[in-house]
Amino acid sequence: MRTKVLAAGDHFVLPHLLTDEVTRATGGDVDVTEIQLPWPHTPFGPVAEVIEASGTEDEMIEALRGAEVCVTQLAPLTERILANCPDLKLMCISRGGPVNADLEAATRHGVAVCYAPGRNATATAEHTLTLLLAAARGVGDTHTDMRRGVWRGDYYDYDNCGIEIEGATVGLVGYGAIGSRVAKVLKAMGAEVLVFDPYVKPELVAGVAESVSLDELLTRSRIVSLHARVTEETTGMIGAEQIARMPRGSVIVNCARGALLDYDAVCDALDSGQLSGAGFDVFPVEPVPADSRLLKTPGIVMTPHIAGGSQQVAHKAARIVADEVGRYLRGEPLAHCANPEALRTARA
Repeated sequence: MRTKVLAAGDHFVLPHLLTDEVTRATGGDVDVTEIQLPWPHTPFGPVAEVIEASGTEDEMIEALRGAEVCVTQLAPLTERILANCPDLKLMCISRGGPVNADLEAATRHGVAVCYAPGRNATATAEHTLTLLLAAARGVGDTHTDMRRGVWRGDYYDYDNCGIEIEGATVGLVGYGAIGSRVAKVLKAMGAEVLVFDPYVKPELVAGVAESVSLDELLTRSRIVSLHARVTEETTGMIGAEQIARMPRGSVIVNCARGALLDYDAVCDALDSGQLSGAGFDVFPVEPVPADSRLLKTPGIVMTPHIAGGSQQVAHKAARIVADEVGRYLRGEPLAHCANPEALRTARA
């Protein structure tokens, strides 16, 4: 009997990309059904007990009838869905972490949950550098003025000029798949790169950057870029006190998570001149509210949480989860399973 697979795509990781990759990885010995979820045309959000999901529980319960495997980026996996989909044994989520799945409930129901670490590391690193360079040279404000037909010569004034990367000290908070890529490019551009990451051994940074404490990174770095995961320890880790330690006229960039940074403190620092620029792809509330200070404070260049979005990422994401389906059907170990204890039941 052929295994039934649900490809729950969206407008980024398209359903047919998932289907094509599952067909390749399994030799076509599966029956694939497709649905398309509304993200990003409709923002993701909480669905029952899970966060950052797209679609509804009712939609998934109906689509998963008889399905043993689901490949997706943002479909929710909740207690209610699990209780109503007894055939489901494997959920493959093409994201860096399975935040749209209730892992405890999945384990109780014998559903293995896989994810796709590193799928967008290159895209996010490149986007970080884009915002870093734009913020350092004031591209956001000058672009806005030009679009309004305003040519301001005072941007060439010494106090309004940006800074070069060559010869600058740049501090990276986090040295994972993204931060390490950013560090290598900055070093190639002639920057002195500092890294704070208590989970990375200094010898792994050597040759590219210098491993330092957070306090030393802040006091020495003219540009600071955030690359940490959000935990209880890192939530709000950069606020007014930390920004005040940075050299006057510094730049801060965040393409990681909005919860790492106090954005009101950034706006205060830009108003006072403590910061000269900022670049953001992530925010404390998304979409950014119309009355947010971020939309009114000069010196900020922003993008709408698209750092991890490239055509290559969509293909990588589909390929990573499809390969897990192939391993599962062949009885091989899964490469990126978040709850391996569920595998015994899943394969029973």
